[in-house]
Amino acid sequence: MKKFGIIIGSLVILLAMAYVLVGNYFYNFALNADREKEFLEDNPHLEESEAVLASVAKEGEQKDAAFKKEHQPSQISVVSNDEHQYKLNANVYENDSSEHKWAIVVHGYSGNASSMTRYVRNFYEKGYHVLAPDLRGHGDSEGDYIGMGWHDRKDMLLWIDEIIEKDPKAEIALFGVSMGGATVMMTAGEENLPSNVKVIVEDCGYAAVSDVFIYQLDDLFGLPEFPVMQAANTITSLRAGYDLYEASAVEQVAKSRAPIMFIHGDADTFVPFEMLDKVYKAANVEKEKLIIPKAGHGEAEKVAPDTYWNGVWSFVGKYLD
Repeated sequence: MKKFGIIIGSLVILLAMAYVLVGNYFYNFALNADREKEFLEDNPHLEESEAVLASVAKEGEQKDAAFKKEHQPSQISVVSNDEHQYKLNANVYENDSSEHKWAIVVHGYSGNASSMTRYVRNFYEKGYHVLAPDLRGHGDSEGDYIGMGWHDRKDMLLWIDEIIEKDPKAEIALFGVSMGGATVMMTAGEENLPSNVKVIVEDCGYAAVSDVFIYQLDDLFGLPEFPVMQAANTITSLRAGYDLYEASAVEQVAKSRAPIMFIHGDADTFVPFEMLDKVYKAANVEKEKLIIPKAGHGEAEKVAPDTYWNGVWSFVGKYLD
């Protein structure tokens, strides 16, 4: 009987060790900001699709390059209001316009503020002042983990406050792509979101962190949700301080008071196109859906720039003069 107890105890210890090892592996794989995200390289879901026309892409790149040469952003920073006290960075492009229109343009997973030139430029050329943050663990911002939009939603409130302090009459649009799209959706549901935020536009954001991780677990590793996600969630809670199952864009947009535009390419297989309907249906505010045919992940603007921006300005223009 004693021997049996020892065997059972040993098995429990081995299982616990395996649980921790698995959890740490997937945490480091996806959320450790200091680890290279090699799975993004040569990922078939991120290959440029045939729908992106070379001539259109080249024209956009040339305009972006010219904008970068002509417009040098100023740098501002805030300190996160959690136990980490991370110093967070943002690029600010102040327009010559005397209007009070502002856009906060948010990058995606493994990106940074500088990678959002295409979107910054379009808002700037429409007369907006633009703030482009580096999310925690990205660019010049501090942080040893990736927040997937969840902790970043709290940081967004700090950037919004910075704008309002600078311009009390500011009318603000929140805009984000991929993880940035999820970030602005998660921000939408914050109870203390200032009324200065008039409209939100998200492009190919995920419905929930758990949803996209479960999808990627199956796609990249052929692994089921249980027990891998539970192990990863335990380690994420310990090391990053948030719950993968709690980090839901769906639940946050359901609480939004600001109108939301949802954009997605119907050929997106990285953040599956099907997630669009989940977030769209959850929103109980004025809303609009823009689907770009044949566009893969983050390609909507590249595939159909005129359709994309005409749609954005038509929607945003209802709430920002």
